[in-house]
Amino acid sequence: MNLKATLLALLAFAIYSTHDVVVKHLGATFSPFQIVFFSALFSFPLITLMLVRDPTHGNLRPVHPWWVALRSLCVVICPTAAFYAFSVLPLAQVYALLFSTPLLVTVLAIPVLGEKVGIWRMLAVLVGLVGVMIVVRPGATDLNLGHLAALVAAGTAALQSVIVRKIGQDERRVVLMLYPLLISVVVMSVAMVFVYQPVAGPDLAGFAVVAVFGFVATLLMVSAYTLGEAALVAPMQYSQIIWAVFFGVLLFDETPDMATLLGAAVIVASGLFIIAREATGGTSEQTPVLRTRSRGLSPGNFRVSQALRRTERDDKI
Repeated sequence: MNLKATLLALLAFAIYSTHDVVVKHLGATFSPFQIVFFSALFSFPLITLMLVRDPTHGNLRPVHPWWVALRSLCVVICPTAAFYAFSVLPLAQVYALLFSTPLLVTVLAIPVLGEKVGIWRMLAVLVGLVGVMIVVRPGATDLNLGHLAALVAAGTAALQSVIVRKIGQDERRVVLMLYPLLISVVVMSVAMVFVYQPVAGPDLAGFAVVAVFGFVATLLMVSAYTLGEAALVAPMQYSQIIWAVFFGVLLFDETPDMATLLGAAVIVASGLFIIAREATGGTSEQTPVLRTRSRGLSPGNFRVSQALRRTERDDKI
């Protein structure tokens, strides 16, 4: 089962990477606000199919309105920042910076979840931040808004993941899925007054591909985490650096430099150490990295952890 789960996760992240290639292509013409708007819009029918099957009783009033509002804001900011970063930076460089998300989850789990982080995991976070500095090379290269956007995307992805971990057992799945999607559409509708560009048929198909690929990849991740151990499935996200190099060279004439690859290797090593530390016990009680399982960069995506809760309930029944 672990082998099948690993293969499903690898396939999921290959689809995610193809999703990001389409985003990068669309970003050459359209604002990230417009890409997020259409992606969220096309996600509505897909998410609705899941919501109508939600067996839990209750209304749409959040139990934790402020946490839901903050998470919804993160869901708006995260894909917008990520999509902008994809449009202006090489794929490999964006992924290297996004790989810092587990490090930020570890840090944010301290104030939000009351997690106690031991010396080894904190050292891993510091080493990972050194990897981030190797990638961005302040002073040696010209930093631009793309680098900031990638780090903002990583930070908001980490924050929304930790918030789901905090309130996920109390809130209905429909609340956690519907509010961010609605707010994404509303906010991006306002933004498009200023940035809208006419959309041709092929571009409209591209927006649909972004929504469908994000949805399908997340379903595959749900299956992977259902079948296999989280400690084996989670590291598969780092396979995206291989796809980044492949697609970058093949489609965008991007050849990652040695500093980017070295920095990515340091960040990946730090993330793997944290995953292994949580999986083997260590000092973590909440295991926030292993239990906040989703990429979190697509506006219409449901959370892996939300779908897993439903799967776990079905298994008990």
